[in-house]
Amino acid sequence: MATTLVSVDSREVVRCGFCTLIQFRTSNSLCRKCHKPLHVEEAEKPGPVAVEIHPAEPSAEAGLRVAGQVREIRRARHLSQRQLAGRMEVPRTYISKIENGKAIPTLGSLERLAAALGVDVCQLVRDARSRRDEEVTAVLDDTLLAEIAALLPSLSPLHRSLVSEAAREMALGQRRTA
Repeated sequence: MATTLVSVDSREVVRCGFCTLIQFRTSNSLCRKCHKPLHVEEAEKPGPVAVEIHPAEPSAEAGLRVAGQVREIRRARHLSQRQLAGRMEVPRTYISKIENGKAIPTLGSLERLAAALGVDVCQLVRDARSRRDEEVTAVLDDTLLAEIAALLPSLSPLHRSLVSEAAREMALGQRRTA
């Protein structure tokens, strides 16, 4: 109950109908994983299949986000790739591949990476929108800033600039006297 997918050279690629493993047909026609017979209904053999490659797939974008986050956090912690690799017990080249988007870590590797960096896994996979949401939440957690933010929509552009300038002057005055 296997399905023939493509012919590569003289070897036949089949999918096991039981465990769905995609593999080359074995000499004994048994699945490499579940050892069930790979029976194929003889149909016309398909030729090579054209595969469309989309360079900006969501998984690729996610991999690049993870890459940027790992590099950013590693540098913020003043760690070299070698030091991070030592903490994870992996080769330094693996860290380099992750940071350059050439390797996307598995969930287990992400957990070890997060532990080695001393962060939560969520920080490694978050995107710009979630970072912005976290920053907005942090700002609105401050009661003074939340009160000001609630009043800003009712102010004219002139009054907004006056509030901003007054806050800037007070902050600079505080630094000069400190």
